Amino acid sequence: MKVKIIKFYDDAIIPAYQTKGAAGFDFCAHISEPITLKPGEIQSFGTGVGVELPEGYELQIRSRSGLAYKHRVSLLNGIGTIDSDYRGEMNVLLKNYGEEDFVVEPGMRIAQGIVARYEHVDFEEVSELSETDRSSGGFGSTGLK
Repeated sequence: MKVKIIKFYDDAIIPAYQTKGAAGFDFCAHISEPITLKPGEIQSFGTGVGVELPEGYELQIRSRSGLAYKHRVSLLNGIGTIDSDYRGEMNVLLKNYGEEDFVVEPGMRIAQGIVARYEHVDFEEVSELSETDRSSGGFGSTGLK
């Protein structure tokens, strides 16, 4: 699939897959100098790029597992969605969940993206839903093993 991408700044870095088998491509911070994220702090980082997605597709922005595991830095909102009709610069909301300062360097890989197909649905209001073995069993209802 071809996706159009624009660099809003000459020095912006086009997202790239790091390995042949990678599902996600990495977004880099487009900042002019290092920025320190204090413990508990939230900061929006521009990527310097925007995309034009076909209708019926979204770009999911996700945390990088290495940042989350090693430094406790991840996306504030879990997964961010870039809609097919958005044409602005993509930004990444990072939060430092750790206990130490974390420095984001210019060009650092700060998030990953995956393009996914979606469907629009027509909701049909009903008076009841069909029964299943699980039915309304919620959190933890299926056990651990």
